[in-house]
Amino acid sequence: MAGKLENAQKFNQAAGALCPRLRALLLRLPEEIRSRVSEIRLHVGQPVCLWDGGSTWFLKEGGVTLLPRDGLCASKADLYESFRTLCSFSVYSYQEQIRKGYVTLRGGHRAGLAGTAVMTGGTITGMRDITSINLRVARQVDGCAQALLQRAGNLSGGLLLAGPPACGKTTLLRDIARQLSSGACGRIHKVTVVDERGELCGANRAEYGNNLGPCCDVLDGFPKAEGMLLALRSLSPEYLICDELGSGQEAEALLQSVNAGASVIASIPAGSLEQLAARPQARALLQSGAFAQVALLSGGRPGRVAKLVKAGDVLAQNTGSALPCLRGNGGGLPAIA
Repeated sequence: MAGKLENAQKFNQAAGALCPRLRALLLRLPEEIRSRVSEIRLHVGQPVCLWDGGSTWFLKEGGVTLLPRDGLCASKADLYESFRTLCSFSVYSYQEQIRKGYVTLRGGHRAGLAGTAVMTGGTITGMRDITSINLRVARQVDGCAQALLQRAGNLSGGLLLAGPPACGKTTLLRDIARQLSSGACGRIHKVTVVDERGELCGANRAEYGNNLGPCCDVLDGFPKAEGMLLALRSLSPEYLICDELGSGQEAEALLQSVNAGASVIASIPAGSLEQLAARPQARALLQSGAFAQVALLSGGRPGRVAKLVKAGDVLAQNTGSALPCLRGNGGGLPAIA
């Protein structure tokens, strides 16, 4: 697992992309705080919020406070400068990402954006007057997937990670890619990561921001459906890994992946298995046959798994069938430290 110093350095990398006034205060925080923070949240006229999944702090001169009224408020100028800095002072070159509501930084950090939509012909083409920035700190947590991989056993049938936002899906996928590609699971596998939003690898000008192992190919910025098909045509992966599936095109690409012999490991947002079963997009993905197992993640540290079940049992949810656990006696996997 990553230590405090490494986690603090990742925080520094993310905070370094904000405006000078906030950056200086954030980088002076104690290592204990910087190593724990997973999100830096800015709202115009509101105190700067630091979130670690279990605690919420507010930035102030010389440290943090638990009281919002004592926190340092982000000004409109802070948001404007931070937005320009996040875009490397070239907002135009990030328009496609901004249109989708985020900007990805080197190292895999992602800044979620809120503001006013720019519409052209009924289609969102951009965003202006940024009022909120949620900067998520990407961390490499080596070993966080080990317990899940041991219990899931053979992954050749495919694995879908489901969980609510900020539960560690991306961090877990990152470590799965590293372990498969490095031979930590028994032998070295050929892995291709389709990194549409740049979060898994954090590549920047052909340099990886995160370690995905020695035998991992990365398709950075490729739409997932197109990237999966490209990988099958030219990279001969044993495992295809991607984040946040959901569209019909992606379900079709998954079907072709299965028919080509590649195993898919991916994630999808869902707060429960019941929610997953009720979503038409999720059912289409499960019906593709690409996933033999579904792991439901719980909150807290990356790698904490609430249940590991058969994909077919998730599909049976709408018929009212019981949902037995794939392994164990119905209690699900224990939390993974």
